[in-house]
Amino acid sequence: MSHAENKGWRVVAAGTTINLALGVLYAWSIFKGAIKASIEQGGPGAFQWQLSSINDPYAVCCLTFAFAMIVAGKCQDKIGPARTALIGGLLVGAGFILMALSPSYAAWVIGFGILAGAGFGFGYSAATPPALKWFSPAKTGLIAGIVVAGFGLAPVYIAPLSSFLLGAVGIQKAMMFLGIGFTAAVCGLSFFLANPPPGYVPAEPADPGPVAKLNAAKPVVNANVSEILRNYKFYILWAAFFIGSGAGLMVIGSVAGLAKKSMGPMAFVAVAIMALGNAGGRVVAGVLSDKIGRRATLFIMLAFQATLMFAAIPVVGSGSAALLVLLATFIGFNYGSNLCLFPSFAKDYWGVKNYGLNYGALFTAWGVGGFVMGKVSEMLNAQPGGLSKSFMLAGTLLAVGAALTIFLAELKPATAEDRSPSQWKEFWAEFMLGARVFAGFEEETLVRVPR
Repeated sequence: MSHAENKGWRVVAAGTTINLALGVLYAWSIFKGAIKASIEQGGPGAFQWQLSSINDPYAVCCLTFAFAMIVAGKCQDKIGPARTALIGGLLVGAGFILMALSPSYAAWVIGFGILAGAGFGFGYSAATPPALKWFSPAKTGLIAGIVVAGFGLAPVYIAPLSSFLLGAVGIQKAMMFLGIGFTAAVCGLSFFLANPPPGYVPAEPADPGPVAKLNAAKPVVNANVSEILRNYKFYILWAAFFIGSGAGLMVIGSVAGLAKKSMGPMAFVAVAIMALGNAGGRVVAGVLSDKIGRRATLFIMLAFQATLMFAAIPVVGSGSAALLVLLATFIGFNYGSNLCLFPSFAKDYWGVKNYGLNYGALFTAWGVGGFVMGKVSEMLNAQPGGLSKSFMLAGTLLAVGAALTIFLAELKPATAEDRSPSQWKEFWAEFMLGARVFAGFEEETLVRVPR
């Protein structure tokens, strides 16, 4: 293994570990349970919130995280990943310390929702881009999957750790300990994140695979954000990301509450096992997309997730802890695949020069999806049979998302030509080609005749 590849793997390890710390976001359902218990118990120092507003810090956090990715992506492109991650660690620490100092609704919305949410965005945006730049396009899916797997895997240790701290020292001291620990970890590891030197060309494997061959056959493209916003593929990807992430976050934010009915105080086990599925989905989808292509993998994952949402209705009603954990694991697996596939799409289509900002713009779909689906789910759950309605809505949207992948049949990246008046004619041509490929009438070719 060359020295450059060794350094690349060190960057991957640092990025993955940073995400392991930032993945505290997915333990929100543990915090939410403790806040609810405090509200119901009352007394001095208790949380004086409306029960209907318990999920607000999480919803605001998802939204802030997503839009912070735009600013953080620009920072990552301009000042480098190390300083960007350092800012992220300090913001997360500030947010958790604010939550430790006050049980007020405003302190938690600002602390978790805004400060920690922005910190997650800065840290997360700095982890994946430098790692991808050290490796061949043949490994894009694999590397993206490994780095973002850290974020999904985090609840495996954060869920039991948070449950222990909440029981041992109470909510606010637990936030103080978590804040100090995560700040030290993220800030310390940030110094290991580095972009390759100018002119660096990663080594290609002997058999790069079909996706890498396709990318190698295309001209090098480094689109900027104004160019990608004028290309229809951005909006197809955004809509699919909105649906896939929104449906997954709806379940992730509520799984501990669902599990508590059948598992009691061991509900954190469901959160931890779901995290294993979440992390596994990121790596498996990354490897699979390098082998069979991003579009085919995305279709499989969205269609499978739609099936699981419809299956969730009888499973949740059955009260079976084993079935609930199995369902949560597979929902986590499919949700996790989104966080690997969409950064890989962004690199394939738009290049690495402005990758941070470009993926930041696409990542807004994740936050808007989590916010909108979370709020809609809360509204539906307040009605009789609302939980079933939430799953039916999510399943229907996921089926639509799977159908949208037909518009991604052509894997050529956005270029200046795509902004021409003929773009929508090309869009229709792509749709017809995708329909024929989908129906099995013809195979999609790897290399197109240049226009």
